[in-house]
Parts: sequence; C-alpha cells; structure tokens
Amino acid sequence: MTATTLLFRDDAYARSCTATVLDVTPEGGVILDRTVFYAQGGGQPGDVGFIRRRNGDSVTVTNTVYGSDRSQVVHLVGPEAASSFSQGENVEIELDWERRFKRMRVHTALHVLSVVLPYPVTGGAVGDGDGRLDFDIPDAGLDKAELTDRLNALIARDAPVTERWITDEELDANPGLVKTMSVKPPRGSGRVRLVEIEGIDLQPCGGTHVRRTGEIGRALVTDIEKKGKQNRRVRLSLVD
Repeated sequence: MTATTLLFRDDAYARSCTATVLDVTPEGGVILDRTVFYAQGGGQPGDVGFIRRRNGDSVTVTNTVYGSDRSQVVHLVGPEAASSFSQGENVEIELDWERRFKRMRVHTALHVLSVVLPYPVTGGAVGDGDGRLDFDIPDAGLDKAELTDRLNALIARDAPVTERWITDEELDANPGLVKTMSVKPPRGSGRVRLVEIEGIDLQPCGGTHVRRTGEIGRALVTDIEKKGKQNRRVRLSLVD
C-alpha cells in the first residue's frame, strides 16, 4: 500500500500541490499520493478545500481524515463525486487557506497557553479562530484577565516556531516533553516530531503551526469552566 506523503509536515504554508489519485473509498473519499491537507487528529480538524481536475471541474473537500491504517490520507468529497475519480488521475488540490491559517494561529496559541498554565493537559480542540485546553488543576482561582495578559506577553516575543524529529527512544528517555494525558504523540514511524517555540515551549505535536508567535496576533482567554473536581477547561479566541 502506497503511503500518502504529508507535505504539510514540512511546510505548513503550502496552499496547493499536484497529486495522483491512488484510490477512492465507498464512503466518498479520494486517496492521493501526496497532500497539503491536514488530516483530522490531535484535536485539530481536518482541512477543507478543493480538488481540481484537468478538465477544469472543481470538487469540494468537506473534511480530511486518515485511512484505516493511518498511512493514507482520505479527502472526503461524497460518494457520487468520489466514484468519478480514477486511479492514476492527476489532480491539483487547494486548501481553504483562510480557515487553515486561523487554525495554525490557534494551535500555536494553545501551545503558549500550556506554558502559562504548566499543568497536565487532559484534552483540547482547535477551532476556526478559537480553541480550548483542559487542564488537571488541583486548585481553581484562575483569572481570565491575568491569563490573557500572561498569554499575550509571551506571544509578543515574536519567538520563532520550528520543528525537528527525535527517535521514539529519545522521547521515552524524556517523558517530561509530553504534556497531554489523553492524546499521545503520533508514533509508528520510529520517530516523533517536536515543535519548539524558542525560549518558551518544546513538545511533541503533529499539527500545523505559524512560523513566529507574532503571527498569532492578540488572543483572549474567554472562559474558564469547571469540568470535574480537578479539571478546568480554558477557552481562548483570536481577537482579529
């Protein structure tokens, strides 16, 4: 089985690419040999956009997910549209970039939030301009205004955001890198991707992020919910 090359792992700013159809699924998915579309996972939604064919037709991608063995990426277009594609067909795919970029900004802001609140993360979600993290916090007393100020002070550093890879064994030897309790770093290839915000944060993550924290813009902590005896859900949104 041919794996899909994940171009978004190397360049989260790539908006389009050419690709070849590997297969279609009965559920209405198109499997491609390469993609710039992020596949749903780790609290980040799958990308949406378009598949453009050589005859000029454009098909809407409503979501992007991993296949059953996670080596291939499935672009969901609906059963009728998917059935019209043929193996070996060459296409061009293009992201809904405005939506993707908001998710990149939010995802990076959530990494910063995990530094402002240095507690185990029990869950999280990235939205289109907003997001949330759940923390295992033994004591409450969190203040939205204070958290907002601390969050934006770190964002304002305009710190570079970079990625590098380590082996599974290196991660096992440094368990403190993993902040999330419910979502484990993506494994299976023998290596794990680390995302570093220079001078601020370092943790495993397979998602998409901006190149510098300054691109996040101003963020606002909008709500703090009690979700159990020791669980607090902290929500943030982009101001612009």
